[in-house]
Amino acid sequence: MKNLYLFDFDGVIVDSLDLYEHSIRTCLEAINRPIIQTREDFLDLFEENFYEAIEKKGVSLEAFARASASIASSIDYAQVRVIQEVKPLLQQLSGANVLVVITSNRKEVVENTLRREHMASHFIDILGADFMLSKTAKITYAMDRWNKSPAETFYIGDTAGDIREAKSAGVHTVAVTWGWHPEARLQVAGAEYVARTPGDLLLL
Repeated sequence: MKNLYLFDFDGVIVDSLDLYEHSIRTCLEAINRPIIQTREDFLDLFEENFYEAIEKKGVSLEAFARASASIASSIDYAQVRVIQEVKPLLQQLSGANVLVVITSNRKEVVENTLRREHMASHFIDILGADFMLSKTAKITYAMDRWNKSPAETFYIGDTAGDIREAKSAGVHTVAVTWGWHPEARLQVAGAEYVARTPGDLLLL
């Protein structure tokens, strides 16, 4: 039976924390909402859905989206290091399962990176910020689209917000420890499984 594996992008497939934080800071400063002062301020925005978190802090999502679209073309994701240990894992999983990227990043950014790294063929789709803002909604959409039950669906993420949104969708939650939030923070969010190495994902 094919399972549905829903992968977060930033922090799980690519090591992009510095670049992503810089891009978010730039967008917020462009709309005069500099709510990030420290790295911890940035990471705290991913305790829940990122877009809900910034909206609670007085950020207009419409203004943020406009700034993001404008700034995205100047962000050089070619600088980002792909987590090499993940590449053979994705190839192995994609042979017998359905793989989808679900991310708060823009689809174009993810597409370009996966194509450059010869990983695009592993994924059947990319559901980014330009599709829906809620990861819970995107997970539900993916299950409907590919006719999978929650029992057949695994969301793989690296932040507490990822885990909480996936739990809201009723799917299996898998926290990876090589990403943005430490294991203790992921455990508090209620992760069902913890992967400390990419190979652990084959044990699900």
